[in-house]
Amino acid sequence: MSRTDDLRHRLEPLVRELYPANPGEVLDGLLALARSWAPTLADAARSRPDEGTAYLITYGDAFRRAGETPLHTLADVLRTHVRDAVTDVHLLPINPWTSDDGFGVIDHREVNPELGSWDDIADLRNDHALALDFVANHVSGSSPWFLAWLARDPRYAGYFLEPGDDFDTASVVRPRTSPLVHEYRRPDGTVARAWTTFGPDQIDVDPRTPAVLLDLTDVLLGYVARGARTVRLDAIGYLWKESGTTSIHLPQTHAVVRIWRALLDALAPGTLLLTETNVPHADNITYFGNGSDEANMVYQFALPPLVLHAFVTGRATALSAWADGIGPVSETATWFNFLASHDGIGIRPTEGLLTDDDRALLVERTLARGGRVSMARRADGTEGVYELNTNYLDALVDPEDDDPDASAVTRGLAAHAILLSVIGVPAVYYHSLLGSGQDREGMEQSDIARRINRAVLDADLLAEELSASPRRSGMLEGLRHLLETRRTLPALSPFAAQSIEHLDERVFAVRRAPGTADELLAVVNVSGHEVALPGLRGTDVVTGRSMEQVLLAPFGYVWLRVEPSTP
Repeated sequence: MSRTDDLRHRLEPLVRELYPANPGEVLDGLLALARSWAPTLADAARSRPDEGTAYLITYGDAFRRAGETPLHTLADVLRTHVRDAVTDVHLLPINPWTSDDGFGVIDHREVNPELGSWDDIADLRNDHALALDFVANHVSGSSPWFLAWLARDPRYAGYFLEPGDDFDTASVVRPRTSPLVHEYRRPDGTVARAWTTFGPDQIDVDPRTPAVLLDLTDVLLGYVARGARTVRLDAIGYLWKESGTTSIHLPQTHAVVRIWRALLDALAPGTLLLTETNVPHADNITYFGNGSDEANMVYQFALPPLVLHAFVTGRATALSAWADGIGPVSETATWFNFLASHDGIGIRPTEGLLTDDDRALLVERTLARGGRVSMARRADGTEGVYELNTNYLDALVDPEDDDPDASAVTRGLAAHAILLSVIGVPAVYYHSLLGSGQDREGMEQSDIARRINRAVLDADLLAEELSASPRRSGMLEGLRHLLETRRTLPALSPFAAQSIEHLDERVFAVRRAPGTADELLAVVNVSGHEVALPGLRGTDVVTGRSMEQVLLAPFGYVWLRVEPSTP
């Protein structure tokens, strides 16, 4: 069977599921896209992630320097300070935008000229693999697609969903408290209504119209042609809407992801699809499909709040209980692990994992440290906590601590020792790597809660602070050492098995590659008390120190090559 025939075989049932009225036309359109992009993608095969793989999450304009494009400045900061501590750089939306710090996309195919150009993107690829953000679910109100739809351009008929009175939205799950539908003035003076999951300047596209799927697919393949080793599918769970349903995680959405996976497997083997679904764990993991036909990586959204909960309470019991159920997925799929990101710390993923009292503790810590709490509307019409808006390092620190900066480094490195030791691929947010604190001024001036952890850094001032600030230098050097150590340890492969050890409620302990010659035991003290673990001995590969008995200082950690206990 030829590659084209194999691709047709994989795509045809998915297309029939989505478009039973005209499957042949849509299938032909997808295969035509595959043929047109195939020459550009011929050399796009990528290697599988391994224990050396680590992502840096950053905005294209995270760093500024007068007289330079921000993407050029970013490349310089990476070369000067980050170097090979990470292998991959995840660029949050690089497109022209009007809202939500990049997620209200005007044109998916262009680079925001205020950031730089595709040449700047290519320059970044000289040192690091790239992950690009694909905001597939929605566009800006200034998008040419939306403006053409408002103008009744027949080319864009059906591109956006204008639900009628017979469209039942009673069960729709929302990540926001804003109205689900907003009104817009057409050029002819009439009013259009459009579905807006995230707000009035983020209008959802409607892939029930085949031309929408083809346009989105063309954008996806274009990102890979531009060198993306990973494509992050932002808010993908909301892509397909049907009357009378929750309009989240519908079978049709999964079918779209499978179509894209099939195309990438055929055209650019090894390209990674990363699904972003900030939802309860059981829903989140459905995007693995059967382990080989949907996402290559799925965000571990439960990890950030559970690690924070462990440090707030000094007990790792909830974290350990959850991690007990996490293991290998397949030879081509694994977890995408993170603690901090451009968004807040999601609380919905803790449903069934933490109690209401546990979640209240996290809310209390966030508010005590100057953060905010964002709400979302549930399907029953009530509101609940959606996310905590704070800087992760600051959230780890007790508000009563006498030296919060020193504590942020001690606890921050311990938390990241967990991140880097559990199964999956780790991703570190740029503010965590560089020891930043929260930007309350930016949050208050903009009245955007997420701005508390999105500060833009002056590149030259950063260089000075990395020399003068123990918090900045402590996090960067500490994380660099952990990442350098990690890449030498096959036990920490994203695909190696793990088992959780219940040694003491104050510690999180994970055994990687158990029963193999590479076996490693990572143990992290999440409490402010010294913890002794009698009978556990070995060599800590982080420090090279041989330990006759493991004695962990408050918030101490070891990655241990275990030696048998003496009788």
